[in-house]
Amino acid sequence: MDILVMAGQLILGLTILVGVHELGHMLTAKWFGMRVEKFSIGFPPKIFSKQIGETEYMLGAIPLGGFVKITGMVDESLDTEALKQEPQPYEFRAKPAWQRLIVMLGGIIVNVITGILIFSVITFLYGESYLPASEVRYGVVPNKLGEEIGFRTGDKIVKINGRPFTEFNDVYSPEVVLGSGSYYTVERGSQLIDVPVPANFMDRLSDQDQSLFVAPLDPFVVAEVVPGQPAAKAGLLAGDRIAQVASKRITFFPELQQALKENAGKETPLLVERNGQTVSLKVNVDEDGKVGFRPKSLLNYATREYSLVESVPAGAKQAFGIITTQIKAFGKIFRGEASARKSLGGPMAIAQQYGATFDWLKFWTLTGMLSMVLAFMNLLPVPALDGGHVMFLTYEIISGRKPSDRFLENAQKVGMAMILCLMVFVIFNDLIKSLF
Repeated sequence: MDILVMAGQLILGLTILVGVHELGHMLTAKWFGMRVEKFSIGFPPKIFSKQIGETEYMLGAIPLGGFVKITGMVDESLDTEALKQEPQPYEFRAKPAWQRLIVMLGGIIVNVITGILIFSVITFLYGESYLPASEVRYGVVPNKLGEEIGFRTGDKIVKINGRPFTEFNDVYSPEVVLGSGSYYTVERGSQLIDVPVPANFMDRLSDQDQSLFVAPLDPFVVAEVVPGQPAAKAGLLAGDRIAQVASKRITFFPELQQALKENAGKETPLLVERNGQTVSLKVNVDEDGKVGFRPKSLLNYATREYSLVESVPAGAKQAFGIITTQIKAFGKIFRGEASARKSLGGPMAIAQQYGATFDWLKFWTLTGMLSMVLAFMNLLPVPALDGGHVMFLTYEIISGRKPSDRFLENAQKVGMAMILCLMVFVIFNDLIKSLF
């Protein structure tokens, strides 16, 4: 049943996103007078279809994508017979390059709008959760960079640049980390100590990707266990409080993270408190020091309310933040600082993120994230993706020369081969991670 719930959420989310993406292509194509032969959500074999006017609307059995077939366009169908004839006024190839460019960007634009809309509605309905500075009563824990500039575990940050602050996120404010002469004042035991921000701090943050150079010390419980992961196999349940890892006592989440890293790749004993009783478990910690659960902080977070007008820029900021994260992640992979095998996930990994219980807030949050990721991935300059078409059309507009149909056909074949290889990689990678 858990697998069915996860799969159902994944299929529903992808159906929505693929539907709006392909709708963006179709509506812009029809707007410019292009003939749209097919509109499909899912790939063949065909489950259902209906002809309305010039367009056949289809539902495919493989719910991992979709397509729009526009007459006179070299696409994934590789149907090039019509290209041997003179172009007709209703064909894609007969239209000006700027119109074709808008059609190819149509799906990406609609996905971005969808992502912004989802996050705006969530922000309006649920507000924005934040951690008041007064709630960080146990102090902070620094990572390596935080220790280098002078923080110590248990420090309580009481002022920033000599002034009290109200939200803990102010600690990471660009005005502070980019400012000249910035400093934090911490309470360490009975002393007040200033921790200066180095002049090259931003470079060190970027180089080491350690923007959260300090984190709150927060007591926690298990919020959700990811099905199929080591924690689930070990018997960890939502609501458990992890009290000990191997011989190390655990109070705060950063302590747990450190203890798991120290036992990476090992079968490790856990002591958990469950309904007033102590339960012993054994968990296989993966090579990254993770076991597959989501924590719930016991610190008291507050909620900031937004009006309908205020929620739109707030939602847009969240949406575009996802694209920024994607760019940083790809950069780390290409620089060899992160493993593609560990960083990339396919349908199974996405389904696990949705979880085994249906939660509308979580569903729409993940679907909004996927909408922005889909927009970003489709804009990559790879033939067979929208970004490949955009790349060739941009070249045509700038140079005044259109690539030949033969070149576009071969580029499409290369791009499809690349995408198929990537799909095979992420699916088998999902299988390997779930089995081992």
